[in-house]
Amino acid sequence: MGRAHANAWGQANRFFDLPRRVALRTVAARDGDALDKFVAQWGIPHGTTDWRSIAKDPMVELVDVATPNDSHKEIAIAMLEAGKHVACEKPLAGTLNDARAMRDAAKKHRKKSQTFVWFNYRRCPALGLAWQMMRQGLVGRVYHVRAQYLQSWGGPDTPLLWRFKKGEAGSGAHGDLNAHIVDMARFLLGEELQDIHGAVSRTFVQERAIPGSDKKGRSDVDDAVVFLASFQSGAIATFEATRLAAGHLNANRIEVNGELGSLRFEFESMNELWWCDNREDPRTRGWKRIVATSAAGMHPWAGSWWPDAHVLGYEHGFVNMAADIVGALCGVEPQVPLADFEDAYQTQRVLEAAMKSAKEKCAIRMAEIK
Repeated sequence: MGRAHANAWGQANRFFDLPRRVALRTVAARDGDALDKFVAQWGIPHGTTDWRSIAKDPMVELVDVATPNDSHKEIAIAMLEAGKHVACEKPLAGTLNDARAMRDAAKKHRKKSQTFVWFNYRRCPALGLAWQMMRQGLVGRVYHVRAQYLQSWGGPDTPLLWRFKKGEAGSGAHGDLNAHIVDMARFLLGEELQDIHGAVSRTFVQERAIPGSDKKGRSDVDDAVVFLASFQSGAIATFEATRLAAGHLNANRIEVNGELGSLRFEFESMNELWWCDNREDPRTRGWKRIVATSAAGMHPWAGSWWPDAHVLGYEHGFVNMAADIVGALCGVEPQVPLADFEDAYQTQRVLEAAMKSAKEKCAIRMAEIK
């Protein structure tokens, strides 16, 4: 994430006509040797192993938090109290209590500070186009949402990284992957979930090798979580996340089925949006592939990049978001909404409700999750 974010802040000036130029001033990290190498490689003026010193730097206007989940709360609140704007990686925090505290701090300091959360997949042009099409009413009343985030890197041979420790991560595939697809569904529909009807959570790999040791330690987060939910409008939704789906490298997928048509997106083909117009002649009705890279077609952010079909990659979503953050800080309305701490807190509530449903083996009304 350090590389993804550093690249984004550096490239935003080069590809977007920003109302203000942005420059990385300082990077904080715990490992001094890795920090020195990173600062030199990315041409950043300063580095520090004391993140608190950044709060006192008058030259820093925005702090970008890309640390493990358990440290989001302390850093973000300290920076808000220092009058900084804050961008934070997802999920907002490792626990709902921490996320609530961050949301409350953002409300308290909203006159001076804006907040942002890196739900970077919102910044894929194909998903931005899907959001616009939903706002235009092309899907009509939504019936179903199907969302999956499937990866395969978390098998038994994967060492005991911080992502497999509940104390640092909060949860496993659920917080890491379901956070994205829950946000994506909320983003596209523009409404909140009302009920979690049932959930299943499993930890299949319970011990992992400790890096730099011949010993093993306990992996105490979920490896896979599936849950069924419904939105306020009555649309039903399924969410599935796992790091143990062999053959799936980064299968971040969502499909929305409605009265007038359907939309489908998968990140492994991130430049494509699939659209079926249910009003077409049944003889020729079917899925239509849209390559969402056209400046002439006014696809979101496409005009700042390459000619049509000269495709974008993972890093471009971060650059698009960095540019939109700078614009928002200067009063420019983004093409599609940015997530702030309040928005990300609503996603965190859904994550909490799903885990509560899995643990208690019962349905959960979202109104119960405060």
